[in-house]
This record gives sequence, C-alpha cells and structure tokens, in this order.
Amino acid sequence: MALVQTPALGWFLTEPVRGALTFSTLPFAARRLLNAPAGDGHSVLVLPGLLADDLSTGTLRAYLTRLGYRACGWGLGRNLGPTDAVITGMPKLLGVLATNGPVSIIGWSLGGVYARELARDHPAIVRQVITLGSPFAMVDTRQSRADGAFRRRSKLHVDPARLPSRERMRQPVPVPSTAIYSRTDGIVDWHACVDPADATHQNIEVRCGHLGFGVDAATLWAIADRLALPIHQHSTPFQPPAWFPR
Repeated sequence: MALVQTPALGWFLTEPVRGALTFSTLPFAARRLLNAPAGDGHSVLVLPGLLADDLSTGTLRAYLTRLGYRACGWGLGRNLGPTDAVITGMPKLLGVLATNGPVSIIGWSLGGVYARELARDHPAIVRQVITLGSPFAMVDTRQSRADGAFRRRSKLHVDPARLPSRERMRQPVPVPSTAIYSRTDGIVDWHACVDPADATHQNIEVRCGHLGFGVDAATLWAIADRLALPIHQHSTPFQPPAWFPR
C-alpha cells in the first residue's frame, strides 16, 4: 500500500523564506549553470503551478533560452486549475510549438500534472516531460497542502468527467519522463511526485522547498542535462556533477 503522509508543518511554514533564500543563492551558481550542455534549439513549453503564472517560471525560461532552447510560457494567465481555457488552450499551444518538431514540456507542481496528460494525449509531438514537485502519483488529498486551494476554485473547473482519474494520472506516460522531487517539499509529499523508475522514466532528488524548484541550481542543472539528451537517447541515466547535492 502506498505511503500517505502530509508534508511536515515546519517545511510548509518556511516555504516562502526557503524559496527566497534559494533564489538569493542563484547568482553564486551562475558559472556552474552556464557550463551545462548547450541546447539544440527545440521548443520547451513551461507550465506554472497552482495560483502561479508565467512570471513564476521566468527565471527557468530565461536560463533555458540562454542555453539555446525556445523556452515558452503558457500564456494562459494565472493557473486556477483545469478551467475550460486551460483544457482547450494547452493542446492548441502545443500544436503551434510542434510545427518546429517535438516539444519538451516542463511542469511545476500542478503544471506537471498537465504536462503528463498532454504527453499522454499527444505523444507524437512531445519529446519528453519533466515535472517539478508534481503530485501525479497522489493517492490521498492529505499528500498535498494545496488541495484546499484547488477545491475552493472547483466551480471554475470543467466537468470532472472531462478530467483524468487518479489511476490514469499515476500510470507512466508514453514518452520519456523525469520527475524531480524534494524530500523537504513543504506543500506536496514527495512520495506523490515519483514514477516507478525504468529506462525512460527517471526520478531525480534535489534539496529545495516547493516554491524553490524554478530557481534551485540543482534543479536547473538537472533540467538542462535531461533536455540536452538526443531524442532517442533518453535511457541515459542522470550523472550528477560533483557539486550536486547528495
């Protein structure tokens, strides 16, 4: 039986402070991060978490652009959950980006759940999926401290019949995927953020709070490493640099 636990209260209460501290240390890691593998120019769609918008993913997208990718925000405003605008808008955007070839999708928290379902529905145009603290494997709402905020906006969401079941969301996606997670995540239980590992579905542990994924040096490096893999070589295991947290 899957382990069900709520993220520690201490980690939750310190999320804003830890996120700010993570961001403040990023300039000191700049030299290391710019030594990451260069991008090949393919499109990368970055999806924000619940209640966030493209501003939250700005640092991540700027970094990927600097490496040589076509990093794009979702352009759908604040993520209030699976509204009709989100459910219909994301596939359209993916289709536009895919005119230049298969697209990699990065999703932070709820954005990662969206990313996986986009890949499940459109595998021919998705190169890979990378999730950041995303509760796609959640078996109980107690595993997410954001569940209340999600449910309070349920009147804005599409009919539940249009949404995937938890059982479907837990299934591996039909494209290469990387789940990046942290045991010190104060919002989502890390057990809900990992896949059964195999050759093309990998999990990478980092050390940051939930609000720090998009500005955490180790997370940014791991993303760059996975994006740089040739399209048919995603079974290559992640080899962290010496400075990577262990």
